[in-house]
Amino acid sequence: MGADAVRDEGDVDLRHHGDAEVGPGLLDFAVNVRAGTPPAWLAERVAASLAGLAAYPDPRPARAAVARRHGRDPGGVLLTAGAAEAFVLLARVLRPRRAVVVHPQFTEPEAALRAAGHPVERVLLAPPRFALDPAAVPADADLVMVGNPTNPTSVLHPAAALAALARPGRVLVVDEAFADCVPGEPESLAGRADVPGLVVVRSLTKTWGLAGLRAGYLLADPDLVARLAAAQPLWSVSTPALAATEACCEPRALAEADAWARRLAADRAALARDLTAAGLHVTPGAAASFLLVRAEAGERLRHRLRERGVAVRRGDTFPGLGPDWLRVAVRDRRTALRLTRTLAELRLGSPRGDAAPR
Repeated sequence: MGADAVRDEGDVDLRHHGDAEVGPGLLDFAVNVRAGTPPAWLAERVAASLAGLAAYPDPRPARAAVARRHGRDPGGVLLTAGAAEAFVLLARVLRPRRAVVVHPQFTEPEAALRAAGHPVERVLLAPPRFALDPAAVPADADLVMVGNPTNPTSVLHPAAALAALARPGRVLVVDEAFADCVPGEPESLAGRADVPGLVVVRSLTKTWGLAGLRAGYLLADPDLVARLAAAQPLWSVSTPALAATEACCEPRALAEADAWARRLAADRAALARDLTAAGLHVTPGAAASFLLVRAEAGERLRHRLRERGVAVRRGDTFPGLGPDWLRVAVRDRRTALRLTRTLAELRLGSPRGDAAPR
């Protein structure tokens, strides 16, 4: 199946995110932040930065570190208070005639565009593989937003397919919040300065457990970066977030992230096997820190899991998905087995079988 282009006026809650699914006493498979983070060395760097809170933040060292990490000119780097601020700035500064968001994907880019008053057209990728076909994007779209790897599908699109979306007069925004989940980041465009109109958005939230700190950045042509910076509030990125950004771009941190990505791949494969054995349909080709699954009576299953103390992310707030879709974060093997045991108990304990995966 291919992709469909549709104009939609907002039929789902774009501002619903995984943190709304968790609560006291629940085992968290809903939020896709790496567990057990930030590591001690990073927490120490952030804590040490607190001694400088009396001074206004100086973004220059962190910006230079990001530029070195991706082989870019520092003028093409904009530090942001998480990836979400980057999407808001793009929505405020750009004036697209035809904005297209490729779904299913993280919903904040579309929410930011709508909040800024821009009509949004959706290109819906088709299950089960959710493959990106550049030809499905309208040729006259002058703003295109896509994730890679994509949240919630976990699909990693080829860099060549993404680059094929670029053309003169178009801004191509690639959300790479989960790119460091992939060992070696082979499909990342973060180091590409030759793709016209390219904007790459990165986040430190997921791998380093910094959701509460709000740390991220944007890579683009220096002229666009200057326009975005002019719209950004002064000192938007705090001193602790700047310290974390600089630290996470150092060779030691990059090596640690790559090692984690390799462990993640093994844990993800094991969880995918277990969920398949439990009767769930797992989206193939997963590359990020979560899996997208489909279950018969999936909404009821999600509620039953919650009653048993397990939280997973509902899928029906992602355009292109429905209530039978669930996003499941990859956890360590011991924690993951608690989920699969609960699924097995629900399946065996259901008198008709319709409340459990089949």
